Formats: sequence, C-alpha cells, structure tokens
Amino acid sequence: MEQAIDALGSAPRRVFLALGRKELAPFAAAPQHLYLVRSVDPVDPPLALPQAIYLTARGPFGEAEDRVLLERHRIDAILAKNSGGEATYGKIAAARGLHLPVIMLKRPALPETESVERIEDVLAWLDHAITLAARGV
Repeated sequence: MEQAIDALGSAPRRVFLALGRKELAPFAAAPQHLYLVRSVDPVDPPLALPQAIYLTARGPFGEAEDRVLLERHRIDAILAKNSGGEATYGKIAAARGLHLPVIMLKRPALPETESVERIEDVLAWLDHAITLAARGV
C-alpha cells in the first residue's frame, strides 16, 4: 500500500480509490490528493482527510457508467486492487478510454491448501475431516 501511495506522487491529484473501505486508512499519509471513494457500505468514521468524496453504491458497474463517474469528478488517476474478476473491470476499461493512469495493487498470495475438483472428492474430504474431528484429531 505504501508503494501505491508513493506512486501517486506529491503533486495534488484527483484519485478514484477502488479499494475496500477497510483499506483506506493509509491514505491519510497523502492528504494533498482529493479521493473519490465508492464503497458498498458507508465509510464510518470518515477518513482524516481534507478532501474526500464518498459514494455508497453496489456494483457491478459498466464501462460507460464508470466513465461518466470519472469525468464528472475529473479523476486523473485510479488506484485499485486486482480483484481478478470481470465484474470490476468497468473502471479499468473507462480509465483506458480516458488515458488515465491506473495503479494496480497485486493480489495477495494465497496460502497453499488442499483442493479438489469434483463433488465426489469434496464429499470424501468432508467425510474424512468429520471422522478425524470425531476422534479429536
């Protein structure tokens, strides 16, 4: 997150933060920017920032809708996390169309875990786990 904030630079910008509301606190370290925050739930308490605009809305949002949002708020940079899904791609496509820079946070590495591909294998794994739990293992 610190690298992403550094990538915004020191000159004031109008930044669309496409992050979860629990990931916003570090941006208090860069109060020179205006931040547009769109979240499913209200950001409460608001960030300790002099310039923040909060929108409460639930996606998915399409490219055309996000383009209107970016233009209306005169956004000049987007900071987003890589969610890996098509449902959140509208803002990235809109940014490309407007030639805006996008700062993308890497997805966290997933822990190594057991996995199965078929329902039968899931049921067998659950049966084994329940048997172990019943024995106190």
